[in-house]
Amino acid sequence: MDFLFSFFNTLLLSFVELFYLLGILMAVGLLLGILERYSNRYLVRTFGPRGILVTAWIGTPIHEIGHLIQCFIWGHRVTKVKLLQLNSPNGVLGYVEHTYNRHSIYQQVGNFFIGLGPIFSGIGSLILSMYFLVPQSYIAFLDQIQHHITVDKFDLSVLKIIAEAVIVIFKSLFTIENLINPLFWIFLIIAISISSHIALSKADIQGSAKGLLTIFVLLVLFNLIAGLFQMDSYRLVVKIAKYNVYVLAFSSFALFFSLITLVLSILFYKIKFLKG
Repeated sequence: MDFLFSFFNTLLLSFVELFYLLGILMAVGLLLGILERYSNRYLVRTFGPRGILVTAWIGTPIHEIGHLIQCFIWGHRVTKVKLLQLNSPNGVLGYVEHTYNRHSIYQQVGNFFIGLGPIFSGIGSLILSMYFLVPQSYIAFLDQIQHHITVDKFDLSVLKIIAEAVIVIFKSLFTIENLINPLFWIFLIIAISISSHIALSKADIQGSAKGLLTIFVLLVLFNLIAGLFQMDSYRLVVKIAKYNVYVLAFSSFALFFSLITLVLSILFYKIKFLKG
Protein backbone atom coordinates (compact mmCIF):
# COMPACT_ATOMS: atom_id res chain seq x y z
CA MET A 1 0.00 0.00 0.00
CA ASP A 2 2.85 2.38 0.87
CA PHE A 3 4.50 1.54 -2.45
CA LEU A 4 1.34 2.40 -4.40
CA PHE A 5 0.93 5.66 -2.50
CA SER A 6 4.58 6.56 -3.12
CA PHE A 7 4.28 5.72 -6.83
CA PHE A 8 1.12 7.80 -7.12
CA ASN A 9 2.94 10.76 -5.53
CA THR A 10 5.79 10.27 -8.00
CA LEU A 11 3.35 10.36 -10.93
CA LEU A 12 1.73 13.51 -9.55
CA LEU A 13 5.13 15.15 -8.98
CA SER A 14 6.22 14.24 -12.52
CA PHE A 15 3.05 15.76 -13.95
CA VAL A 16 3.65 19.03 -12.03
CA GLU A 17 7.28 19.11 -13.18
CA LEU A 18 6.18 18.50 -16.76
CA PHE A 19 3.91 21.52 -16.48
CA TYR A 20 6.76 23.64 -15.10
CA LEU A 21 9.12 22.59 -17.87
CA LEU A 22 6.83 22.64 -20.91
CA GLY A 23 3.47 24.06 -19.82
CA ILE A 24 4.23 27.63 -20.90
CA LEU A 25 5.40 26.48 -24.32
CA MET A 26 2.28 24.36 -24.82
CA ALA A 27 0.03 27.21 -23.63
CA VAL A 28 1.66 29.55 -26.15
CA GLY A 29 1.04 27.00 -28.90
CA LEU A 30 -2.61 26.73 -27.83
CA LEU A 31 -3.11 30.52 -27.82
CA LEU A 32 -1.43 30.90 -31.21
CA GLY A 33 -3.70 28.18 -32.56
CA ILE A 34 -6.83 29.94 -31.29
CA LEU A 35 -5.76 33.30 -32.73
CA GLU A 36 -4.84 31.76 -36.09
CA ARG A 37 -8.09 29.80 -36.31
CA TYR A 38 -10.21 32.92 -35.87
CA SER A 39 -7.98 35.01 -38.16
CA ASN A 40 -8.25 32.45 -40.95
CA ARG A 41 -12.00 32.15 -40.43
CA TYR A 42 -12.48 35.88 -41.06
CA LEU A 43 -10.04 35.84 -43.99
CA VAL A 44 -12.00 33.02 -45.65
CA ARG A 45 -15.29 34.84 -45.05
CA THR A 46 -13.82 37.99 -46.59
CA PHE A 47 -11.73 36.70 -49.48
CA GLY A 48 -13.00 33.15 -49.95
CA PRO A 49 -11.20 29.80 -49.40
CA ARG A 50 -8.10 31.05 -51.22
CA GLY A 51 -7.83 34.09 -48.96
CA ILE A 52 -5.41 32.21 -46.70
CA LEU A 53 -3.02 31.80 -49.65
CA VAL A 54 -2.27 35.54 -49.51
CA THR A 55 -0.10 34.94 -46.45
CA ALA A 56 0.87 31.31 -47.17
CA TRP A 57 3.72 32.10 -49.55
CA ILE A 58 5.79 33.41 -46.62
CA GLY A 59 4.17 31.82 -43.58
CA THR A 60 3.93 28.18 -44.74
CA PRO A 61 7.61 27.72 -45.75
CA ILE A 62 8.73 29.17 -42.40
CA HIS A 63 6.28 26.83 -40.63
CA GLU A 64 7.68 23.78 -42.45
CA ILE A 65 11.31 24.91 -42.03
CA GLY A 66 10.66 24.86 -38.28
CA HIS A 67 9.77 21.15 -38.50
CA LEU A 68 12.73 20.48 -40.81
CA ILE A 69 15.34 22.08 -38.53
CA GLN A 70 14.08 20.15 -35.52
CA CYS A 71 14.21 16.91 -37.52
CA PHE A 72 17.92 17.50 -38.15
CA ILE A 73 18.56 18.42 -34.50
CA TRP A 74 16.86 15.28 -33.15
CA GLY A 75 18.33 12.87 -35.69
CA HIS A 76 15.15 12.04 -37.62
CA ARG A 77 15.44 10.94 -41.24
CA VAL A 78 13.59 13.32 -43.52
CA THR A 79 11.92 11.40 -46.35
CA LYS A 80 9.90 14.10 -48.11
CA VAL A 81 9.54 17.88 -47.87
CA LYS A 82 7.06 20.27 -49.42
CA LEU A 83 7.60 23.82 -48.20
CA LEU A 84 4.63 25.18 -50.14
CA GLN A 85 1.95 23.71 -52.40
CA LEU A 86 -0.86 26.01 -53.47
CA ASN A 87 -2.94 23.51 -55.46
CA SER A 88 -3.19 20.63 -52.99
CA PRO A 89 -6.55 18.78 -53.33
CA ASN A 90 -6.75 18.19 -49.56
CA GLY A 91 -5.86 21.78 -48.61
CA VAL A 92 -2.48 20.91 -47.08
CA LEU A 93 -0.19 23.85 -47.82
CA GLY A 94 3.05 22.11 -46.86
CA TYR A 95 4.49 19.16 -44.99
CA VAL A 96 7.63 17.42 -43.73
CA GLU A 97 7.61 13.63 -43.65
CA HIS A 98 10.17 11.94 -41.41
CA THR A 99 11.01 8.62 -39.78
CA TYR A 100 12.91 7.83 -36.60
CA ASN A 101 14.37 4.96 -34.61
CA ARG A 102 11.67 3.92 -32.14
CA HIS A 103 14.34 2.37 -29.93
CA SER A 104 16.09 5.73 -29.52
CA ILE A 105 14.84 7.69 -26.50
CA TYR A 106 16.53 10.82 -27.87
CA GLN A 107 14.62 10.60 -31.15
CA GLN A 108 11.36 9.81 -29.35
CA VAL A 109 11.74 12.97 -27.24
CA GLY A 110 12.48 14.81 -30.47
CA ASN A 111 8.91 14.22 -31.65
CA PHE A 112 7.74 16.83 -29.15
CA PHE A 113 10.11 19.53 -30.38
CA ILE A 114 9.62 18.63 -34.06
CA GLY A 115 5.88 19.16 -33.61
CA LEU A 116 6.51 22.54 -31.97
CA GLY A 117 9.14 23.51 -34.54
CA PRO A 118 6.97 26.19 -36.24
CA ILE A 119 6.74 28.13 -32.97
CA PHE A 120 10.54 28.34 -32.79
CA SER A 121 11.03 29.17 -36.48
CA GLY A 122 8.12 31.63 -36.42
CA ILE A 123 9.37 33.57 -33.40
CA GLY A 124 12.95 33.47 -34.71
CA SER A 125 11.88 34.77 -38.13
CA LEU A 126 9.82 37.57 -36.58
CA ILE A 127 12.74 38.73 -34.47
CA LEU A 128 15.17 38.43 -37.40
CA SER A 129 12.83 40.46 -39.64
CA MET A 130 12.56 43.14 -36.99
CA TYR A 131 16.36 43.22 -36.63
CA PHE A 132 16.91 43.91 -40.33
CA LEU A 133 13.84 45.95 -41.27
CA VAL A 134 12.93 47.97 -38.15
CA PRO A 135 16.13 47.85 -36.03
CA GLN A 136 15.02 50.63 -33.67
CA SER A 137 12.07 48.49 -32.54
CA TYR A 138 14.34 45.49 -32.14
CA ILE A 139 16.72 47.50 -29.97
CA ALA A 140 13.83 48.78 -27.82
CA PHE A 141 12.49 45.24 -27.36
CA LEU A 142 15.92 43.79 -26.54
CA ASP A 143 16.66 46.60 -24.10
CA GLN A 144 13.38 45.95 -22.29
CA ILE A 145 14.22 42.26 -21.88
CA GLN A 146 17.85 42.77 -20.84
CA HIS A 147 17.16 45.40 -18.22
CA HIS A 148 13.86 44.26 -16.75
CA ILE A 149 13.67 40.47 -17.06
CA THR A 150 15.70 38.08 -14.93
CA VAL A 151 15.54 34.30 -14.45
CA ASP A 152 15.89 34.78 -10.69
CA LYS A 153 12.25 35.75 -10.48
CA PHE A 154 9.27 34.02 -12.07
CA ASP A 155 5.99 35.28 -10.65
CA LEU A 156 3.05 37.50 -11.61
CA SER A 157 5.32 40.55 -11.78
CA VAL A 158 6.99 38.93 -14.81
CA LEU A 159 3.70 39.11 -16.71
CA LYS A 160 3.56 42.85 -16.00
CA ILE A 161 7.11 43.29 -17.30
CA ILE A 162 6.33 41.30 -20.46
CA ALA A 163 3.15 43.34 -21.02
CA GLU A 164 5.29 46.48 -20.76
CA ALA A 165 7.70 45.00 -23.32
CA VAL A 166 4.80 44.46 -25.74
CA ILE A 167 3.70 48.09 -25.23
CA VAL A 168 7.27 49.18 -25.98
CA ILE A 169 7.20 47.20 -29.24
CA PHE A 170 3.85 48.72 -30.19
CA LYS A 171 5.00 52.30 -29.51
CA SER A 172 8.30 51.82 -31.33
CA LEU A 173 6.66 50.24 -34.37
CA PHE A 174 3.67 52.46 -35.02
CA THR A 175 5.38 55.82 -35.32
CA ILE A 176 5.08 58.53 -37.95
CA GLU A 177 8.61 57.72 -39.14
CA ASN A 178 7.76 54.07 -39.67
CA LEU A 179 4.45 54.77 -41.39
CA ILE A 180 6.32 56.56 -44.17
CA ASN A 181 9.12 53.98 -44.23
CA PRO A 182 8.68 51.25 -46.91
CA LEU A 183 10.73 48.82 -44.81
CA PHE A 184 8.13 49.02 -42.03
CA TRP A 185 5.36 47.94 -44.40
CA ILE A 186 7.51 45.10 -45.72
CA PHE A 187 8.10 44.01 -42.12
CA LEU A 188 4.38 44.22 -41.34
CA ILE A 189 3.52 42.02 -44.34
CA ILE A 190 6.15 39.47 -43.31
CA ALA A 191 5.06 39.53 -39.65
CA ILE A 192 1.38 39.03 -40.52
CA SER A 193 2.22 36.23 -42.96
CA ILE A 194 4.35 34.41 -40.39
CA SER A 195 1.87 34.81 -37.54
CA SER A 196 -0.96 33.58 -39.79
CA HIS A 197 0.77 30.20 -40.16
CA ILE A 198 2.74 29.78 -36.93
CA ALA A 199 0.15 27.64 -35.11
CA LEU A 200 0.33 23.86 -35.00
CA SER A 201 -1.78 21.59 -37.18
CA LYS A 202 -3.61 18.51 -35.89
CA ALA A 203 -0.76 16.32 -37.22
CA ASP A 204 1.80 18.53 -35.43
CA ILE A 205 -0.04 18.14 -32.12
CA GLN A 206 -0.33 14.37 -32.55
CA GLY A 207 3.40 14.12 -33.25
CA SER A 208 4.25 16.27 -30.24
CA ALA A 209 2.05 14.12 -27.99
CA LYS A 210 4.27 11.09 -28.68
CA GLY A 211 7.34 12.98 -27.55
CA LEU A 212 5.52 14.46 -24.57
CA LEU A 213 4.62 10.99 -23.32
CA THR A 214 8.28 9.93 -23.54
CA ILE A 215 9.36 13.04 -21.62
CA PHE A 216 6.79 12.26 -18.91
CA VAL A 217 8.05 8.67 -18.57
CA LEU A 218 11.63 9.97 -18.27
CA LEU A 219 10.53 12.38 -15.54
CA VAL A 220 8.87 9.53 -13.63
CA LEU A 221 12.07 7.46 -13.82
CA PHE A 222 14.14 10.48 -12.81
CA ASN A 223 11.94 11.09 -9.76
CA LEU A 224 12.02 7.42 -8.75
CA ILE A 225 15.83 7.40 -8.88
CA ALA A 226 15.99 10.77 -7.08
CA GLY A 227 13.75 9.35 -4.36
CA LEU A 228 16.10 6.42 -3.82
CA PHE A 229 19.03 8.81 -3.32
CA GLN A 230 16.89 11.29 -1.32
CA MET A 231 17.43 14.08 -3.85
CA ASP A 232 15.06 17.06 -4.12
CA SER A 233 14.20 16.64 -7.81
CA TYR A 234 11.31 19.12 -7.63
CA ARG A 235 13.54 22.03 -6.59
CA LEU A 236 15.99 21.18 -9.38
CA VAL A 237 13.25 21.11 -12.03
CA VAL A 238 11.72 24.37 -10.79
CA LYS A 239 15.16 26.00 -10.98
CA ILE A 240 15.65 24.77 -14.57
CA ALA A 241 12.11 25.88 -15.48
CA LYS A 242 12.98 29.52 -14.83
CA TYR A 243 13.95 29.70 -18.51
CA ASN A 244 10.18 30.09 -19.06
CA VAL A 245 10.67 33.79 -18.34
CA TYR A 246 12.43 34.12 -21.69
CA VAL A 247 9.98 31.74 -23.39
CA LEU A 248 7.17 34.07 -22.33
CA ALA A 249 9.08 37.19 -23.35
CA PHE A 250 9.84 36.04 -26.87
CA SER A 251 6.50 34.28 -27.29
CA SER A 252 4.75 37.55 -26.50
CA PHE A 253 6.27 38.81 -29.73
CA ALA A 254 4.49 36.13 -31.78
CA LEU A 255 1.26 36.52 -29.80
CA PHE A 256 1.35 40.29 -30.39
CA PHE A 257 1.50 39.92 -34.18
CA SER A 258 -1.03 37.09 -34.18
CA LEU A 259 -3.39 39.45 -32.38
CA ILE A 260 -2.71 42.19 -34.95
CA THR A 261 -3.48 39.67 -37.70
CA LEU A 262 -6.78 38.80 -36.03
CA VAL A 263 -7.73 42.48 -35.65
CA LEU A 264 -6.92 43.19 -39.31
CA SER A 265 -8.84 40.13 -40.54
CA ILE A 266 -11.90 41.25 -38.54
CA LEU A 267 -11.47 44.77 -39.91
CA PHE A 268 -11.38 43.51 -43.51
CA TYR A 269 -14.48 41.43 -42.83
CA LYS A 270 -16.34 44.42 -41.32
CA ILE A 271 -15.41 46.63 -44.29
CA LYS A 272 -16.72 44.02 -46.73
CA PHE A 273 -19.89 43.59 -44.63
CA LEU A 274 -20.54 47.37 -44.60
CA LYS A 275 -19.99 47.59 -48.35
CA GLY A 276 -22.27 44.63 -48.92
